[in-house]
Amino acid sequence: MRAVASRAGVSVSSVSRVLSDHPDVSQQMREQVMGAVSDLGYERDFLAQSLRAGSTFTVGFLVSDISNPLFSQMAVSAESALQRNGYAMLMANSLGASEQDAAQIQMLRRRRVDGLIVSVSDEGDPRMVAELRRLDRPFILLDREVPGVEAAGAVLSDHAGGIIAAVRHLAGLGHRRIGFIGGSPQVRPTRERSAALYAVCAELELQAVVRSAAFTAEHGERTVEEFLLSKNPPSAMIVGGNQILVGAMRAARRHGLRLPEDVSLVTCDETVLSEFYSPPLATITRDVGLMGKEAGAGILNAIAEGAPRRVLLPVVFEPNGSCARPPVKPRAGKGRSS
Repeated sequence: MRAVASRAGVSVSSVSRVLSDHPDVSQQMREQVMGAVSDLGYERDFLAQSLRAGSTFTVGFLVSDISNPLFSQMAVSAESALQRNGYAMLMANSLGASEQDAAQIQMLRRRRVDGLIVSVSDEGDPRMVAELRRLDRPFILLDREVPGVEAAGAVLSDHAGGIIAAVRHLAGLGHRRIGFIGGSPQVRPTRERSAALYAVCAELELQAVVRSAAFTAEHGERTVEEFLLSKNPPSAMIVGGNQILVGAMRAARRHGLRLPEDVSLVTCDETVLSEFYSPPLATITRDVGLMGKEAGAGILNAIAEGAPRRVLLPVVFEPNGSCARPPVKPRAGKGRSS
């Protein structure tokens, strides 16, 4: 800063006021200082700045699997909101392992991030819960609910609303037995979807067949195989995630099943490949970009004011060509038992 001041012919305090965007700076002074900054290639020392301000101007973002396009879109939107306010984002990935949730929260705390956005893979893991309780800075839960932990806020999706709309649509087409392939039951989206499915099916006197295990293609493929080999297979299936969808579609193709002639299918959350499916898939969808934006705004609000902020965002059902009336006689998949 002394070199910049000498180059610009002003005091060091004047340079400091310009670089901190102090309002009491003339346009001429600002141009002199910024010209010197450009000539000298001056860059701010963020470490020194953070020590003075008591802030690192960073926010940690923990997700279970960044390779999932859902989390990638949320992260991009959250980072945009943070960058506009002078914050950087530090990404952490637990790879779907609950012990890594705890380790990554600890890592972010030690790096002295100013706040965290957290989407863990197991809401009940005691190691993760202990690490959240140790935090001395605000954190936002992203579509998660951790019992016994008081967060600075949460951004949640109305998964129940989306499931109820989809089931009512399928019931209107004549489906009486609906299968649900859910992800991990250790996280809020799966629990909310399963509970809503049971409730609306009971109300409409439908049969619900729920299989929840993991957000993986293997689980989707294995469950579709199970459905097809059963004596009374569901005439409609709801797939609880875009990674599960890959396996479900793989099994359906292997058995030569046509959508929607042989089985109706609804997926949760859009995928970048949706436009290439034929017919287009009926989807229970949410604005994941808005989720990331709200998470970024929420953690900034918590850092600045300490005020908790809980947001529930809508989930909508978009009917499409993959749903139709059930077949009069279910088509047998290859290898189905009688």
